[in-house]
Amino acid sequence: QVQLVESGGGLVQAGGSLRLSCVCTGRTFSMGWFRQAPGKEREFVAAISWPAGTNTNYADSVKGRFTISRDNAKNTLYLQMNSLKPEDTAVYYCAAPKNNRGVRTSSRDYDYWGQGTQVTVSS
Repeated sequence: QVQLVESGGGLVQAGGSLRLSCVCTGRTFSMGWFRQAPGKEREFVAAISWPAGTNTNYADSVKGRFTISRDNAKNTLYLQMNSLKPEDTAVYYCAAPKNNRGVRTSSRDYDYWGQGTQVTVSS
C-alpha cells in the first residue's frame, strides 16, 4: 500500500514562491501533482517519470514557472512553484499509480492520493 503526505503549502503574495513536498511510503513509479480550486474540477499540474525523472510534463498554465522533481533516496516528490499568481490558488495533491504507466496527465491513471495541501496566492 502506498501512502502520500504533502506539505509546504501556505499563503504567499503574487510573484512569490513555494516548494511543495510529498513524502511517499511504499513502492512508487511515475508520479504527478494535481490541484483543485473551489468550485472547479481537479486538474493536472505536472508529472514525472520513474526512476530517474528524465521525462516530465506540465500543464500549459504552469510551464516555465513550476518544476517537478523527485529524490528517490528520500522517497520524496517536489513541486517548486515560482512567479505564483492568484489563479494558482488551490488544494494541491500528489498522486501515484499502482504500476508504471509513464508520464500521465489524467487523474484516472493515478490510484493513490495524498490528503492535499492548501496554496493561497494573494494579489
